[in-house]
Amino acid sequence: MRHRNGGFKLGRNTSHRRALLRNLVTSIILNDRVHTTITKAKASKPLVEKMITLGKNGSVHSRRQALAYMMTPESVDRLFNTVAPRYGSRPGGYSRIVRTGQRQGDAAEMAYIELLGAEQELSEKAGKRAEARAKRREELQKQMEESGQAEPPAEPGTAA
Repeated sequence: MRHRNGGFKLGRNTSHRRALLRNLVTSIILNDRVHTTITKAKASKPLVEKMITLGKNGSVHSRRQALAYMMTPESVDRLFNTVAPRYGSRPGGYSRIVRTGQRQGDAAEMAYIELLGAEQELSEKAGKRAEARAKRREELQKQMEESGQAEPPAEPGTAA
């Protein structure tokens, strides 16, 4: 029986579980939002909050502790320069889990784990992607007009 034995096993051995969580935390710090299963999100949330608390401390020792845990030096730089200052006056609760429904293949419950206050950056990224998509569409339209075809095929994932 596993009564009162806390923690998430995630169906993995210790080293695999540790590597998975380190990768998740690194991705969350770099991208502000990650789409994953609810269980993985719940397992990684305390680790993300701990890293942000280290970033708020800002000492050399805190930076070395973050470097020892996270996978890339770029993620540590982003943590200390961008993410942690965002939460300077906040005493905790830097992330949230937003449920998104079930995955198509195995019906696993999926969710976004995202950093609070990152909505502006995420919307800017989405705007840039939309602009790039529109620019590609215009270029494709010009090529089609020059070659003599009437209308280009619809992009995958868009309604015609």
